[in-house]
Amino acid sequence: MTGLVVAVVVLALASVFGLVRARRDGRLRTGRGDAGLRLSPGELGESLGDRATLVQFSTSLCATCPGTRRLLSDVASGTPGVRHVEIDAEKRLDLVRRVEVMRTPTVLVLDRDGRVVRRASGPPTRAEVVSALELATAG
Repeated sequence: MTGLVVAVVVLALASVFGLVRARRDGRLRTGRGDAGLRLSPGELGESLGDRATLVQFSTSLCATCPGTRRLLSDVASGTPGVRHVEIDAEKRLDLVRRVEVMRTPTVLVLDRDGRVVRRASGPPTRAEVVSALELATAG
Protein backbone atom coordinates (compact mmCIF):
# COMPACT_ATOMS: atom_id res chain seq x y z
CA MET A 1 0.00 0.00 0.00
CA THR A 2 2.87 2.38 0.76
CA GLY A 3 4.22 1.93 -2.77
CA LEU A 4 0.87 2.93 -4.23
CA VAL A 5 0.73 6.09 -2.11
CA VAL A 6 4.28 7.03 -3.13
CA ALA A 7 3.44 6.45 -6.81
CA VAL A 8 0.32 8.62 -6.60
CA VAL A 9 2.24 11.45 -4.85
CA VAL A 10 5.06 11.32 -7.43
CA LEU A 11 2.56 11.37 -10.31
CA ALA A 12 0.70 14.30 -8.78
CA LEU A 13 3.90 16.31 -8.26
CA ALA A 14 5.09 15.53 -11.78
CA SER A 15 1.75 16.65 -13.19
CA VAL A 16 1.85 19.93 -11.28
CA PHE A 17 5.43 20.55 -12.44
CA GLY A 18 4.46 19.83 -16.04
CA LEU A 19 1.49 22.18 -15.92
CA VAL A 20 3.51 25.00 -14.37
CA ARG A 21 6.32 24.58 -16.89
CA ALA A 22 3.94 24.46 -19.85
CA ARG A 23 2.29 27.65 -18.65
CA ARG A 24 5.61 29.50 -18.24
CA ASP A 25 7.48 28.03 -21.22
CA GLY A 26 8.35 30.70 -23.79
CA ARG A 27 6.66 33.56 -21.94
CA LEU A 28 8.50 36.84 -22.33
CA ARG A 29 8.72 38.37 -18.88
CA THR A 30 11.09 40.33 -16.69
CA GLY A 31 13.72 38.07 -15.19
CA ARG A 32 14.67 38.22 -11.54
CA GLY A 33 18.26 39.28 -12.17
CA ASP A 34 17.61 41.37 -15.27
CA ALA A 35 17.26 44.73 -13.53
CA GLY A 36 20.22 46.75 -14.73
CA LEU A 37 21.54 43.96 -16.98
CA ARG A 38 22.97 45.49 -20.12
CA LEU A 39 24.75 43.83 -23.04
CA SER A 40 27.22 45.67 -25.23
CA PRO A 41 27.95 45.14 -28.93
CA GLY A 42 31.36 43.78 -27.91
CA GLU A 43 29.76 41.06 -25.79
CA LEU A 44 27.27 40.15 -28.51
CA GLY A 45 29.85 40.22 -31.29
CA GLU A 46 27.49 42.36 -33.39
CA SER A 47 26.05 45.85 -33.25
CA LEU A 48 22.77 46.56 -31.50
CA GLY A 49 19.64 47.41 -33.44
CA ASP A 50 18.74 51.09 -33.76
CA ARG A 51 15.50 50.50 -31.86
CA ALA A 52 15.81 47.04 -30.26
CA THR A 53 17.73 43.76 -30.42
CA LEU A 54 16.46 40.19 -30.16
CA VAL A 55 19.16 37.97 -28.66
CA GLN A 56 18.79 34.20 -28.90
CA PHE A 57 20.99 31.73 -27.01
CA SER A 58 21.05 28.38 -28.85
CA THR A 59 22.87 25.06 -28.82
CA SER A 60 23.43 22.50 -31.53
CA LEU A 61 21.19 19.91 -29.83
CA CYS A 62 18.27 22.27 -29.25
CA ALA A 63 15.21 20.99 -31.12
CA THR A 64 13.22 24.23 -30.94
CA CYS A 65 16.09 26.63 -31.69
CA PRO A 66 15.75 26.55 -35.50
CA GLY A 67 12.07 27.50 -35.29
CA THR A 68 12.85 30.26 -32.81
CA ARG A 69 15.63 31.51 -35.12
CA ARG A 70 13.20 31.70 -38.05
CA LEU A 71 10.59 33.50 -35.95
CA LEU A 72 12.99 36.08 -34.53
CA SER A 73 14.67 36.67 -37.90
CA ASP A 74 11.29 37.15 -39.53
CA VAL A 75 10.11 39.61 -36.87
CA ALA A 76 13.43 41.51 -36.98
CA SER A 77 13.46 41.74 -40.78
CA GLY A 78 9.88 43.03 -40.78
CA THR A 79 10.44 45.62 -38.06
CA PRO A 80 12.60 48.65 -38.88
CA GLY A 81 15.50 49.19 -36.49
CA VAL A 82 15.30 45.72 -34.93
CA ARG A 83 18.18 43.28 -35.15
CA HIS A 84 18.35 39.54 -34.40
CA VAL A 85 21.57 38.17 -32.87
CA GLU A 86 22.05 34.45 -32.25
CA ILE A 87 24.67 33.32 -29.75
CA ASP A 88 26.04 29.78 -29.58
CA ALA A 89 25.71 29.04 -25.87
CA GLU A 90 28.30 26.26 -26.07
CA LYS A 91 30.95 28.69 -27.27
CA ARG A 92 30.03 31.66 -25.06
CA LEU A 93 29.86 30.15 -21.58
CA ASP A 94 31.09 33.43 -20.07
CA LEU A 95 28.04 35.25 -21.40
CA VAL A 96 25.72 32.33 -20.59
CA ARG A 97 26.79 32.52 -16.95
CA ARG A 98 26.52 36.31 -16.80
CA VAL A 99 23.02 36.33 -18.29
CA GLU A 100 22.02 33.20 -16.31
CA VAL A 101 20.84 31.10 -19.25
CA MET A 102 19.45 27.83 -17.89
CA ARG A 103 18.09 26.31 -21.12
CA THR A 104 17.88 26.92 -24.82
CA PRO A 105 16.45 28.68 -26.53
CA THR A 106 16.63 31.64 -24.22
CA VAL A 107 15.51 34.89 -25.84
CA LEU A 108 16.36 38.36 -24.56
CA VAL A 109 14.71 41.52 -25.82
CA LEU A 110 17.06 44.49 -25.50
CA ASP A 111 16.22 48.14 -25.89
CA ARG A 112 18.40 50.35 -28.10
CA ASP A 113 20.93 50.82 -25.28
CA GLY A 114 21.33 47.07 -24.71
CA ARG A 115 19.28 46.85 -21.51
CA VAL A 116 17.30 43.64 -21.05
CA VAL A 117 13.59 44.46 -21.19
CA ARG A 118 12.15 40.93 -21.36
CA ARG A 119 13.37 37.33 -21.41
CA ALA A 120 11.93 33.94 -22.32
CA SER A 121 13.14 30.44 -21.57
CA GLY A 122 11.81 28.30 -24.36
CA PRO A 123 10.36 29.30 -27.70
CA PRO A 124 8.21 32.45 -27.52
CA THR A 125 5.19 33.15 -29.68
CA ARG A 126 5.17 35.82 -32.39
CA ALA A 127 2.59 37.85 -30.45
CA GLU A 128 4.77 37.90 -27.35
CA VAL A 129 7.85 38.95 -29.32
CA VAL A 130 5.96 41.79 -31.01
CA SER A 131 4.51 42.91 -27.66
CA ALA A 132 7.96 42.87 -26.02
CA LEU A 133 9.40 44.88 -28.93
CA GLU A 134 6.68 47.49 -28.47
CA LEU A 135 7.70 47.76 -24.83
CA ALA A 136 11.41 47.96 -25.71
CA THR A 137 10.90 50.69 -28.32
CA ALA A 138 8.36 52.74 -26.33
CA GLY A 139 11.02 54.75 -24.49
